[in-house]
Amino acid sequence: MNFGGVIEEVVTRDEFPLNKALDTLKDETIAVIGYGVQGPGQSLNLRDNGFNVIVGQRPGKTYDKAVADGWVPGKTLFGIEEAAEKATIIMCLLSDAAVMSVWPTLKNYLTPGKALYFSHGFAITWNDRTGCVPPADVDVIMVAPKGSGTSLRRMFLEGRGLNSSYAVYQDATGKAMQRTLALGIGIGSGYMFETTFQREATSDLTGERGSLMGAIQGLLLAQYEVLRENGHTPSEAFNETVEELTQSLMPLFAEKGMDWMYANCSTTAQRGALDWMTPFHDAIKPVVQKLYNSVKTGNEAQISIDANSKPDYRVGLEKELTALRESEMWQTAVTVRKLRPENN
Repeated sequence: MNFGGVIEEVVTRDEFPLNKALDTLKDETIAVIGYGVQGPGQSLNLRDNGFNVIVGQRPGKTYDKAVADGWVPGKTLFGIEEAAEKATIIMCLLSDAAVMSVWPTLKNYLTPGKALYFSHGFAITWNDRTGCVPPADVDVIMVAPKGSGTSLRRMFLEGRGLNSSYAVYQDATGKAMQRTLALGIGIGSGYMFETTFQREATSDLTGERGSLMGAIQGLLLAQYEVLRENGHTPSEAFNETVEELTQSLMPLFAEKGMDWMYANCSTTAQRGALDWMTPFHDAIKPVVQKLYNSVKTGNEAQISIDANSKPDYRVGLEKELTALRESEMWQTAVTVRKLRPENN
C-alpha cells in the first residue's frame, strides 16, 4: 500500500477474513485480563465474532461492569489467576501500572506454548524498569488499536473498524504471527500495519502527550484565553476555538484530508491558514522533538511509573482532572453541548 510515496505492507479483512481468524484460533481459549479501558471493547468484539473468550477481573466496580455486559461468573468471568490458568492466549489489557503490580502473579501462568498479548508496548519496551520479562517459551505479541476501547466497540457495532498496529516480539511456537493477525481481526480492526513493541510504545507516548491530547489541550486553551482576555464572550471563544473544529472541520479533513477541508472554507480562512501554519509548525516542532527525546530515552516511562506507584496517585489524578473539568472553557462546553440541535 502506498502511503504518500512510501510503500507499507498492511493487512485487511480481505487478506485475513474473519473465518480464517476463527479457524486459526479454534482450539484456543482467550482470556482478557482487565476490564478497564481496552478490555470491554476487545472482549465483547471477540465474543460477538464467535471466539472462545473469557474475562479475568478482580472483584469490584469493574467486575460488576463485566457482569452487566453479560459475562457470567464461573463460566466466562473469573478472577485474574483462574482466567490466566485456563487460557492459551493471555490478553494483558491492564493499565501499565496494574501490569507491573500483577506481573509476579501473571508470569506463573505463562507456561510453554501460551501467547502473551498486549495492546501497548510499554511494559515490554521498558522492561528494565517495569520488570516484565516473559519466559522464552511463550509467544509475545501485540495488537494496538489506534483509539480507545470505547471507539473500538462503537465502530464495531456500526460495522466499521478501528485501525490497529501489530507486532511480534517473541515467536516461541512458530505461530505467533498467525495468532496476532487472527486476534487483530477478531477484536474488530479495520486494517493493520506492522510495527515493533519499541516503535509502538514510543509513537504512542509521543502522540498522547502531543497532538492527540497534551498539545491539543494546550493549543485550545491558549487560543481560548487570548480571545477571552480581549473581550470575547465564553460562548464566542469556545465556538471559534473548539466547537467549529470538532463539529465542522474535523469531519471534513477526516473524510478527505486537510487540503479538501481548506478548499471547502472561505478564501479568507484559506489565506490565513496557509500563512500561519508555518509559524505554528516552526514554534511547535522543537517542543515535539524535545518530547520525542524524553519518550525515547525512557524518561517519560519513568515519570509514569513513579507517578502511578504513589499510594495517593488516584487522589492526585482526580484533583487534576477536576481542575480541567471545572475550567471555564470546558464548563462552557457543557452548555454548548446542551444547545446542540440533537439535544433539543
